[in-house]
Amino acid sequence: MSTRTTTAALLENAPITVQAKLAAAWTSFMFLYVYVDVIGFYKPGVLDGIQNGLVWEFEVSAALLTTFLVSVSIPAVMVVLSTALPARANRVSNLVVATLYIPFTLFNAVGETGEWLVYYGFAIVVEVLLLAAILRWAWAWPRTRAVA
Repeated sequence: MSTRTTTAALLENAPITVQAKLAAAWTSFMFLYVYVDVIGFYKPGVLDGIQNGLVWEFEVSAALLTTFLVSVSIPAVMVVLSTALPARANRVSNLVVATLYIPFTLFNAVGETGEWLVYYGFAIVVEVLLLAAILRWAWAWPRTRAVA
């Protein structure tokens, strides 16, 4: 009688390029950023305010909606730029945009209290962690040796 032993094959951990990591982080950030607002429509009074022409304290206008569109378009464009730009421009653009989005993201908690602060606070923490990952990966971009 023979004993059969099987050895579990080790899973390959293929390296992921910095560009792919950045694009994935921007994609995650963008989805979270959008879904926080979409899920926020369930907050009592939000839809009534929108129907009455108000978003937060702001009157609904073409300028306001354009601002919202720009604010979500930037992370969407960063997904593409993170895969398409040359390394130096890619690194700089990721460092600049992620740095600018941190205070912009923190602003979303202004005026929130109680249970809604928990909702927005959780989203903001995750968004800032994604932005921090973007900053770290872009900052630590691998360098190649100069050929003599």
